[in-house]
Amino acid sequence: MTATRRTRTLHGQQMSYVEACPEVVGDDDPEVVVLVHGIAGSAETWTPVLEAFERTGCDRLLLAPELLGHGESAGVGGDFSMGAYANGLRDLLAVLGHRRVTVVGHSLGGGVAMQFAYQFPEMCSRLVLVSSGGLGRGVSPLLRLAALPGAEYVLPVLASTGVLDLGVRGLRLAAALPSFGAEAVSLRETARHAASLTERAHLDAFVDTVRAVIGPGGQRVSSTERLYLTEGLPTMIVWGDRDPVIPVGHARRAATLVPHARLELFGGAGHFPHCDEPHRFAALLTEFCDAAEPADLSVAGIGPRVAAQG
Repeated sequence: MTATRRTRTLHGQQMSYVEACPEVVGDDDPEVVVLVHGIAGSAETWTPVLEAFERTGCDRLLLAPELLGHGESAGVGGDFSMGAYANGLRDLLAVLGHRRVTVVGHSLGGGVAMQFAYQFPEMCSRLVLVSSGGLGRGVSPLLRLAALPGAEYVLPVLASTGVLDLGVRGLRLAAALPSFGAEAVSLRETARHAASLTERAHLDAFVDTVRAVIGPGGQRVSSTERLYLTEGLPTMIVWGDRDPVIPVGHARRAATLVPHARLELFGGAGHFPHCDEPHRFAALLTEFCDAAEPADLSVAGIGPRVAAQG
């Protein structure tokens, strides 16, 4: 498969995405799998997975969009709420002509994926949540600090004085030490995410996004009360059992709330299980998509379920 970076202009803003096409396309259009990154991330977080698919082959079209204010997607100011991110994803897919997709979301991207499935059920074939936000209050203390008043002033100072860059170098050095072993992958990914914050546009988007979903007491946005609406939507939950950012307990609880959910825990993995074991993740994703028939949901079908729950 061939991975290519592309851009589209949506509502005057540039949205960047990586498209990985299968080598051979039959008479029908291939199924589409959308890979949504986390906060301060980019399409690069999915590179190990795309490389795994390149080695093993894939007959699905893979799209890794970069959310507004992340990666190469423009975004000086704007709406960085979950609903707005889901709308942006819908708009990109509509422009590209994709009517139904399997949505895979990591961390913040998991929250965006759930919001997308909730707002546009007719477009969602399957749902995969990877160390996802929006499933409980627990979250890293560092992210809670970024939600505090004054963070929009403190963080730019840390970036401009080189303190942030020093922290990034420290994470990279730690990842190179043999003593960290299994944590090395998470340290490298965290360093790459943190390095993106040295750019002011990324930093501003980071602060605004954090405040939209996190408060000093933890995550403020929750999808747990709406998880019953995933009935009929094939769902897989993937988590690292040593995740220091979002507790693995969120995965176990969500698996009891999502009808017929499949839970996969990666032993020894941190917050980036898809990077810790990309080949296993790619194989799981393929197996899941092969085994689970695409959902056929609609907005009209939500009303009776919501009414019944109420």
